[in-house]
Amino acid sequence: MEVFRLHLTQDAEDDLANLDQTIASRIADKLQWFVSQENPLYFSRRLSGFLGKYRFRVGDYRIIFKVDYRGTITILVILRIRHRREVYD
Repeated sequence: MEVFRLHLTQDAEDDLANLDQTIASRIADKLQWFVSQENPLYFSRRLSGFLGKYRFRVGDYRIIFKVDYRGTITILVILRIRHRREVYD
C-alpha cells in the first residue's frame, strides 16, 4: 500500500493562516481526509496549462498541489490555497 504525506510550502501556509479560522479549519480537515484515502488523486483534477499540477476543491477554495514520488512514499506538495477567483492568476 502506498503511503501519502502532506507538505505545505511557505506560500500555502501563509494562505491558510490568512483565511478565516472556520474556513482554514475546514480546509485542514479536508486535506487530512484526502491524504488518508487510498488514492487521493481520485478526488483531484489535473490542471491543464499547469504542467504536473493538480487541484482539490473545498467549497469555493482550491488547493493547488504537485505530486512528489519518493519510493514507497508519495508526498502531496501543497503549493497554494486560495479562493477560486484568485487561485489561477
